[in-house]
Amino acid sequence: MLAARGTHPGRGAVVGPRTFRPPPGTGRKILRTALPAAVVAVIFWFALPRFASYGSVLAGISAMTWPQVLLIAAAAVGSMVSGWIVICSVLPSIRLREAAVVNLGSSAVANTLPAGGALAMGVSWAMLSGWGISTRDYVLYSLVSGIWNVFARLSLPVLALLILLTAGRPDAELLAAAAAGLGLLAAAAAGLTLLLRSEPFALHVGHALQCVLAISCRFIRRQPPADIPGSLLDFRNRAGALLITRGWRITAATVAGNFALWLVLLACLRGAGLSQAQVPWQTSLAAFAAVRLLTVLPITPGGLGITELGLVTILAANAGHQVGVRVTAAVLLFRAVTYLPSIPLGALACLAWRHAPALIGIRPYKGSFQHLGRRQA
Repeated sequence: MLAARGTHPGRGAVVGPRTFRPPPGTGRKILRTALPAAVVAVIFWFALPRFASYGSVLAGISAMTWPQVLLIAAAAVGSMVSGWIVICSVLPSIRLREAAVVNLGSSAVANTLPAGGALAMGVSWAMLSGWGISTRDYVLYSLVSGIWNVFARLSLPVLALLILLTAGRPDAELLAAAAAGLGLLAAAAAGLTLLLRSEPFALHVGHALQCVLAISCRFIRRQPPADIPGSLLDFRNRAGALLITRGWRITAATVAGNFALWLVLLACLRGAGLSQAQVPWQTSLAAFAAVRLLTVLPITPGGLGITELGLVTILAANAGHQVGVRVTAAVLLFRAVTYLPSIPLGALACLAWRHAPALIGIRPYKGSFQHLGRRQA
């Protein structure tokens, strides 16, 4: 006898319609995507047009001469190459062309996707592991380069304040940024020094991190990492050896990379027709330093929107309308030449890395994408 429709064979209970339940974490993923998009939309649709219309911005950029355009392009290329040199300074076995592929590919992901920073790390790991970089070396590279980048961002406001003190009275915003940067820099430097010099301190920090991660993982229902103290001791030993042999190279490359990026901003300001009297280079460095400190937290992909609004607000403060228009044009041009090129170039770099490494002289990829999926999961 056939079972009645809507019943289970051998049972009399009627099976009701299934209720759709979204997968766990769907709400967080939607919020993580919608919030940055909303912030970017509000800034570009409402905030920036209050300083200048996009039509006037395009007119100002179109009025640039060819020597000014070439100077901005050369500064942008130099800034891009400086990022490749940072990778080579931490990973001496990686050639410059391979560092370029890693940097462009990961930047393309970080600048386009929500939570792109984590996905960019997965892309970098997939590329580097295929070229023989071990997991321990990759973790060391990520931590050391990340720590040095944070140190540079914290140091910039202090340096800008010292420079401005020789040129005039700094603004209250810069004083606050410099004070925050100096305090965080001192605390971070002291913590890193203790970590590298004292094994008991490293063990205490490792046990504290183990407890914090255990509590955090309970809320997100994930297994906490095992043996954090042992991993921290391993990082301490390896980082100490790396910094003894290549510390000055890493520091010089990181400092040069940040200053190269600021030089692009300065070239755009001068190309937009803003003289030293209208926007001094000291003020541009101070604004750059404050915004770099502000974007330590990745609220939007690549600091999109927040960087533009922060630079325009600081540089165009108490200025006339004409100066505000030129500042807005310079800032948007600066972001265009430093943010947008990595997206198509990164896509081409990923295609060449995967399918035609011989075209750019990089080593063929010998890994698989399975470990990349596990890192993103």
